[in-house]
Amino acid sequence: MNSNPVVVVLAAGKGSRFTGVLHKLEQPLGRSSVLGTTLSNALASELPVVVVTTQSLSAMVQRYVAARDMVVLPGDALSNGMGDSLAAGVAARSQATGWVVLPADMPLIRAQTIVQVAAELDTYPVVYAQHRGRRGHPVGFAAELYSELVKLSGDEGARRLLGRYPTHGVDVNDAGVLADIDTTDDLVAVQRAHDEIAFPRTASGPLMD
Repeated sequence: MNSNPVVVVLAAGKGSRFTGVLHKLEQPLGRSSVLGTTLSNALASELPVVVVTTQSLSAMVQRYVAARDMVVLPGDALSNGMGDSLAAGVAARSQATGWVVLPADMPLIRAQTIVQVAAELDTYPVVYAQHRGRRGHPVGFAAELYSELVKLSGDEGARRLLGRYPTHGVDVNDAGVLADIDTTDDLVAVQRAHDEIAFPRTASGPLMD
């Protein structure tokens, strides 16, 4: 059995509201991409990671994780709902002590935030990150919920589980837990926020090395 919860990165969504030429996860972000940045943050948590994705994105995923740490769903992204992705990721790591679900379109979530959520799964069955009182991602599930998680399908996700089991919000100083990318406007906002983190400014302009 794994000694730590597993980070399940969901990278097989439809992205139907995004109108860019490239898939939203392939969009540039700093020196990487949206997906690459999310995966880098997940790996930086030093927790086990499994990525649920589609064939079209699998080559990009393999730049970051081994094939054994990747679940490629059949069909294309249009046929996969969040419930399908989550169930597949949990089933692929059935012996884990819990699962921290990280949407791939949330690249600003810090590694430390992932660790904080994972740590609380020793005490609570459902844990989520929150920033200034607003619920966000990632969301963690303890091993006791395995049988329900693997039955999820379609676009339902795990929302109903949050209403059936005690939940615990972890306050984090990480606005990235609220920043997902559904539209091109969201992408622009995330790119701007990422640049501000990478190149912080003072009153006199950008900081210099």
